[in-house]
Amino acid sequence: MKTLGFIGTGGMGSGMAANLIKAGNKLVVNDLRREQAKALESQGAVFKESPKGVAESCEIVLSMLPYNEAVRAVGLGAGGLHEAASGAKLWIDFSSIDKKTIVGANHELAKKGWTVVDGSAGGVEEAAAAGTLSLWLSGSKSVFDEHQAVFKAMGNKVLYVGELGNAKLVKNAMAMFAAVTHLTLAEICSWLKKGGLTEETFRTILKNSPQDSVAIDRIMEIVVSRKYKPRKSWMPKDVGFGLDMAREMEVPMPFVALAYQMFSIAQATGMDGYEATGIACNVYDVITGQKKGV
Repeated sequence: MKTLGFIGTGGMGSGMAANLIKAGNKLVVNDLRREQAKALESQGAVFKESPKGVAESCEIVLSMLPYNEAVRAVGLGAGGLHEAASGAKLWIDFSSIDKKTIVGANHELAKKGWTVVDGSAGGVEEAAAAGTLSLWLSGSKSVFDEHQAVFKAMGNKVLYVGELGNAKLVKNAMAMFAAVTHLTLAEICSWLKKGGLTEETFRTILKNSPQDSVAIDRIMEIVVSRKYKPRKSWMPKDVGFGLDMAREMEVPMPFVALAYQMFSIAQATGMDGYEATGIACNVYDVITGQKKGV
């Protein structure tokens, strides 16, 4: 049994942290909003007022945060990990951010004796709660090998993807792929519907074709039912990180850029309060005149 720290107990982080407790670990947690950690406290987690306090009370710090700025604050800000006088010296960050941020944090924290390992999680909140996330880790291979039990408590598919920062690239790449896929399916279904073929029929066709996959069928299930979960999609942010890096690398990505703009339309018209499939379908309903814009 380990004493672990977990910073960021929102929709994804709370599920990941709860599974660490279920696996028999002691847990110390922190979040800017104390109320988000209450459920974990009821399961035995101990709340600390700062990342520094978390680090000084555990062996390994894990985190799941939404923005670059939040990661920099946890690692290098006032009350951050860099101020810890004792305790953990290993930080495994699963936040959906860009590569430059985690590499920069590692550069600074290494001066204080820290090892930073980069992680990303594929899946939604339900998968986080069920412990069935896909996890991608990069950085120290020895850390990856040594702490398999920690990773497997949170995910059922765990892969090592190379040098520090690569896990963030994988997250950005998967978001790009998902954005294009969601919009492609919504576009085709919108066209087929006007032509007289239902979404349900097309779902059956896909399931009996070489294009069948778990991911595509999950999207089509929502397209058919039109039951969209009312939650914020972080996909546009992750796609944006990938496009920023592509511009720096001078790699053209026209299809991904168009998908990003389509999601921007949703944000500009108030249609971004759903999961990604709902955003894609609503955008195409407006474009084709099947629905009025907000």
